[in-house]
Amino acid sequence: MNLRPRQDWGTILWEPHTYGRSHLGVPLEVWRPAGPCTLLLFAGIHGEEAETTFALSRALRQLPAPSPHAAVVLAANPDGLIRGTRGNARGVELNRNFPTRDWQSKPVAHRSTLDDPQDVRLSPGAHAGSEPETQALMRLVTELRPETVIALHAPLACIDDANASALGQWLAARTGLPLVRDIGYPTPGSFGTWGGEQGLAVVTYEFPLASTDALVRAHVPVLVELLTHADPTLAS
Repeated sequence: MNLRPRQDWGTILWEPHTYGRSHLGVPLEVWRPAGPCTLLLFAGIHGEEAETTFALSRALRQLPAPSPHAAVVLAANPDGLIRGTRGNARGVELNRNFPTRDWQSKPVAHRSTLDDPQDVRLSPGAHAGSEPETQALMRLVTELRPETVIALHAPLACIDDANASALGQWLAARTGLPLVRDIGYPTPGSFGTWGGEQGLAVVTYEFPLASTDALVRAHVPVLVELLTHADPTLAS
């Protein structure tokens, strides 16, 4: 697929579909592939990780037409992105709200920066799967039936792939980020755990802590390859 010229990167050339609504009523948008969906990439499930949304948007804007195989969700938590909060508008940590066997009702602690203690508390939800954003993403996955989901996060600088799949190994080699089989601490109610329980291959692509320009240079080309090649492990 030939990419758009740089002067046209200011817009996405085609319209998304709405797969649900956030708590505040913001459309949850997905850019569907031209053919069967084998890959779903989503960003922005944590509103404080806006760099993931920007980088994935920058990659999508380079395409002249829908990806032949990949669906794209730029903002799984648009309310959090709008408000600059990790959780959604109800203060729920969406990546601890999925109905997994290990879901826990106790508050979720996270750190404001990598150097801070984990002392900021969010809710995992009134019950597992309580949030409209969570429910909508699960319905989308069920509808699209992708072979693999790549969840974009920041800033832990790794490729988290419990199966150490060929795609996970390719991402690690392509980005220079370490491949790990888990993030190093429990994540009850996470999308990755839920996907694994559904038999879905989930790879978490954690950007490093870096400037926007550095992330664009290092990671947008990787995202473009994922969008344009059905099997990037064979393309480079």
